[in-house]
This record gives sequence, C-alpha cells and structure tokens, in this order.
Amino acid sequence: MQHPDPEQGVADQPITTLAISSHYQQCLEVAGTTTFAKDAVAALADRQEFAKRGYYEGQAQLQREPENLVDATAVAVLVAGEKVGCLPSYVARELPLTVGVSEPVLYQLHVLRDEKLLAKAYVWLGDGEPQWTYSHDNPPALSSAERSNSSHVAMSTMVREAVAGGGERARQFKRGMVDGVHYLELVEPIKQLKREGRHEEALVLCYKAIQAAEQDAGGREPAPWYTEQAAIVHRKLGEKDKEIEVLRRWLGQCPGGRRAGSKIAERLAKLEQK
Repeated sequence: MQHPDPEQGVADQPITTLAISSHYQQCLEVAGTTTFAKDAVAALADRQEFAKRGYYEGQAQLQREPENLVDATAVAVLVAGEKVGCLPSYVARELPLTVGVSEPVLYQLHVLRDEKLLAKAYVWLGDGEPQWTYSHDNPPALSSAERSNSSHVAMSTMVREAVAGGGERARQFKRGMVDGVHYLELVEPIKQLKREGRHEEALVLCYKAIQAAEQDAGGREPAPWYTEQAAIVHRKLGEKDKEIEVLRRWLGQCPGGRRAGSKIAERLAKLEQK
C-alpha cells in the first residue's frame, strides 16, 4: 500500500471504522473528484508524478463542513489538508462524525490524464482490510471509450450468463438473439460505428437488432431505440424513403394502443409533412 506523504501528519494514526447503516456499501465513491475538487485532485496527481494513468492508495481525513452553503451536513474528504471531494450526501447525513473532529480513513484514487484529467476516488468505511471495488490492475472505466467498452462487456456477460443458466430466462434471452448476438449487446457497437462515420455498417447492426427486438416483443411494442438509430442514419445518408420505411415497420409491429404519441409516430408524421 502506498501511504500519503509524511507532511500530512496522519501516517501513524490508526484507521478507525465509522459505523454506517448496513444497507450502504462500505466502499464509497467520493463525490466532486472532477468537479469542485478537480484542482486538488490534479495537485495530488502531480505530487505522485503520475504518467498517463495513475493509482494512489493511502490515508485521508473525514471532516464535517457545517459552513457548507449547499449542504450543512456535508463531510469533506481531505488529503494533505486539501479537499479532494465529499462523501455522498445520503451517507454523510447518517455518519457518526462530530463537527470539529477529523477521522482518518483509507482512500483510493484512479487517474487518467487524457485531454483533461479524468478520475474516480473511493473511501473505505468498513472493518479490516479494504475490499475495494477496483484495484491498480482493475481500474474503473474513466474515458468515454472505456465506459462504452465496460458497458458492452457487462451487457454481454449478463446475456451469456442468462443463456447458460437455462430455464425460462434463457428462453427469453434467446428470443432476442440474431446470429448468436442479443440486441442489447448491439447498443455500444452501433454508437461506436456512428461516431466513426461508418453509417452503412451501423445500419447492418441496426437491422439485426430490429429483427431481434421484434422476435422478443411478445405482443408488445419492440424496443424502439434501434429503429430510431436506423432512421437517424438513413437521414444522414439522405435516404428519406428508407427512413419512412423503417419507421412504418416499427409501427406495424406495435400494438394499436401504443402507436399514438410515440416518438416513432411523431418522427414519421413530421417526415411525411415535408
């Protein structure tokens, strides 16, 4: 474990456990890391001489902020005397921490230096050695690309586990699959292809997802997001007839009572008025 600099004056203090309600996680994300506390977090990253990606674990101090104009029950997280964030407000209100008293806790910081400083930080409010959600070798997703990939992996894992589990849940997920891929797994790939301007490839995935969503509808309206994305791409490509066609396809699959007032119906009406 990497401890804070000796200048903090808390390196030899014992870490105490502040009891919180059992329904709260003991590993809590620190609020404000990249907003109001971003300068202090950047300064900490500089002191640690982080390269593009950095990891820090050490002591921090929790201290109430009765003078906080936003929330008088706020609890600040301090490292080397600088405020690097606050505890979530729903925890701060219940924490048995007296005004004017500081309590040492374990603190973890993950940093990615991209075009701007990206960071997430956590404190451990529990017994024994911390059970961090993330680690040096398994950092949280920080960049938009990492978040997209993390979301995609999580969704794919959920689908695979559901299918492998068998039973009715597996049958439900299989109804929403085309070519071995569930339509929920196509959200991030479609977004990425659109970002890269690969519109024709995005359309291929959109129509696979539309087919799978129709299979999974079971008398309800199919998930509309994929139709909306196909319509957006067709418009970018100047394909008005195909845009109208895909919108009508969704409405044709939708129960009559669910068509009026839908975004698909509104988009189609505006398009046909032009």
